Amino acid sequence: MPSPTVRPPLCIEPLRAVVEPVHFATARGDDADPALDALRRGLVDVRLEVFVAEQDVPLALEVDARDFEATTIHVLASGADGVPLAAARLLLDPDHPDRVHLGRLAVRRAARGTGLGARMVTAVERAALEHAAAVGSAAAHGESQTSTAAASVEPPATITVVLSAQEQAMGFYRRCGYRALTGERYLDAGIWHQDMARTLCVPLG
Repeated sequence: MPSPTVRPPLCIEPLRAVVEPVHFATARGDDADPALDALRRGLVDVRLEVFVAEQDVPLALEVDARDFEATTIHVLASGADGVPLAAARLLLDPDHPDRVHLGRLAVRRAARGTGLGARMVTAVERAALEHAAAVGSAAAHGESQTSTAAASVEPPATITVVLSAQEQAMGFYRRCGYRALTGERYLDAGIWHQDMARTLCVPLG
């Protein structure tokens, strides 16, 4: 286990430009398919570069057990050249299918100011809506999405995406449609945060 006070060496190549079109891919936290190895490496590399190398977040806090759970969906944005550009994760709660958590949103420095951050938020929201639709479909057919999700769970009409925003990024999230929940601030990994949320309507059918 790497020491939480030591920065791991970065394996990601320096990013000089975003090559369009950008591709968005998703993977479940517990999916061990070898075909997803490149996606998993890209996710880790982007997060280590942004959070650990740039923001001094301890490695032991950045990578946690939630990364590997079946209720986690990872999103990776890559350029047309295959270079990883941004990462995020979506945490699901089978007992509360109308509420999810967006976290670990990281955009590489050279890709900032290009609109990619907002596109990543949209990609994560799309994954949340797809999950909500899948819950509704399973309920309609009397199936269970996970071992803890009963078939009797009603499909949500709306889904609330909650996030813990660094205060310096709150303006960005407001432009994406999020609002502060309480205005209370707290420290996470030595960085001031506030909780924000946005409620989305789940498409019918």
